Formats: sequence, C-alpha cells, structure tokens
Amino acid sequence: MTEHSALPKVTDDGIIAICLEMRPGLMRFLEARGAASHEAEDLVQEIMLKLSAQPTGPIADPKAYLYKMAHNIFIDRRRSAVLRKRREDHWHGAMAEPNPEADRQPSIETILIDRERLAFVRGRLAMLPERTVDILRRYRLDGEPQKDIACAHGISVSAVEKHLQRAYRLIMDAREDLDAENADENRLSIKDIQHEF
Repeated sequence: MTEHSALPKVTDDGIIAICLEMRPGLMRFLEARGAASHEAEDLVQEIMLKLSAQPTGPIADPKAYLYKMAHNIFIDRRRSAVLRKRREDHWHGAMAEPNPEADRQPSIETILIDRERLAFVRGRLAMLPERTVDILRRYRLDGEPQKDIACAHGISVSAVEKHLQRAYRLIMDAREDLDAENADENRLSIKDIQHEF
C-alpha cells in the first residue's frame, strides 16, 4: 500500500468544508497567477458552485484537487477572455466598415424580447429571501467586499458565500430556462439585470 492510498478520502461535504478553509490560500494562489483580487474571489466562488452542483466522489488529496481545480478554472477563464477579445476585435473591425444598410438600433421585437427576459429574471429573483437579494446587490453591483457585507448582516463570510451561491444558482437556472425556450437568443448576462436592482 502506498503512502498516498493510506490517506483518508474526503467526500463531497468534506471537500466543500476544506474549500471554505482554503479560501484565502486559493485566492493567493490565483492572484499569484495574475488574477485580480475580485477575479480570484469570483473564481473561488465558481469552485464552490461546481463542488456543490456535481458530486465528486471520494478524494484522496483534497488540497491538491482544489489547487488543480483553481488552476484549470483560471486557465479556462483566460482562454475565454482571449477568445472574447478576438471576437470583439473582429466585430469592431466589421462595424468600422461603412454599411448604410445596417440599422444600429435594436428592433422593437428585440426590445420586447429583452424586456420579457428581464421580467422573467426579476420574477425568479423575487423568489429569493430579501437578505440574499441584498447580499447579491451589494457584492455584484456595488462591489462591496464580502467581509463588509458579512459585518453589516451580522453573519460569517461563509454565510455570505452561501447566499451568493444560492443567487448564482437561481440566475444560472434562469439562464438555462431562457436558453431552452429560445436557443438562438444570446445568453443573459448578469449585466442585463443590473438595472432591475
């Protein structure tokens, strides 16, 4: 029996608890790779969402698993940013060419569809407790640090993270429902709902 196989294996609930304990270390790890502080917080939050959404099974070395997961999510985010930048550059290049036939204003149909989508998300957000909505608003829209929000509500930072996870999960479910309704529509972004707060 190897030394590695003799280690006790951690289950799904245990890995989430370890992730909460390792949060500062994971953030430093991500910041050392070039993530801004707020981006590192978002990435750790994404790790928590992935851990709570999908069972992982027993894990022999949870710390190594979490650092590897953080690294992979960081790399995926960077690749996505590069691809998004290329698409935006291509789009701006195409838009720079004069095209008198192009109507830059959204159509009435697009405006109505966007309003319906926002009303749908607003309805979903109304299902959350007021505290959860307030925490989401303060963190995502006002940019308030999680520890300040925790102090204001008299709860722990991990409780703030759980409120955020609940709100993010609801928004992700709303996105999936909207995408299922109309697969050709652009995905709803969190920026689309900022005006609803």
